[in-house]
Amino acid sequence: MAKRIGPLEMRHWGDPVLLQPCRPVEAVTDELRRLALDMLETMYNANGVGLAAPQIGRNERLCVIDVPEDAEKEEYAEINAAVPMPLVMFNPEILSREGLQTDEEGCLSFPSIHAPVTRANKVSFTFVDAVGERQTFTAYGLLARAVQHELEHLEGKVFIDNIADKTPIAAKLAKLEAKTKRKLQ
Repeated sequence: MAKRIGPLEMRHWGDPVLLQPCRPVEAVTDELRRLALDMLETMYNANGVGLAAPQIGRNERLCVIDVPEDAEKEEYAEINAAVPMPLVMFNPEILSREGLQTDEEGCLSFPSIHAPVTRANKVSFTFVDAVGERQTFTAYGLLARAVQHELEHLEGKVFIDNIADKTPIAAKLAKLEAKTKRKLQ
């Protein structure tokens, strides 16, 4: 049995791994379950609510999400309580989107960079869980936002792809990208 590796190294803007679509998970293995636990630990240590495999340099369709109940808007907290946290999702897919919400969004791969992003307010999604069973849920508000955000990572997209005017964050993006590229050399 492989030992746990603990908090994982976060990949930041400028790392090409963030722009590569992920390959489907063929089977949920013990190694992938351990990876998911390490991803959760890494996410918690970084005070995040979601983390996708590309953000730690992996190419599997795997992401984790844990939205604290007190972080959700009151009108959605009770509805989203039906979704068990934390979510460990292999091969997740969005089935439908409804409504719109705009809110400040950030990303663990873009430290200290936040911008308003418009996303669907309600999403239905499906995935294979850590025991290999198909699950389907509907989420609203922040949880819906997190699901959309993490699934975009699996497609090789990042949250800034949803921002029409990047001018307010352009300098921060350029600085982060340059720092990351220096580190990768």
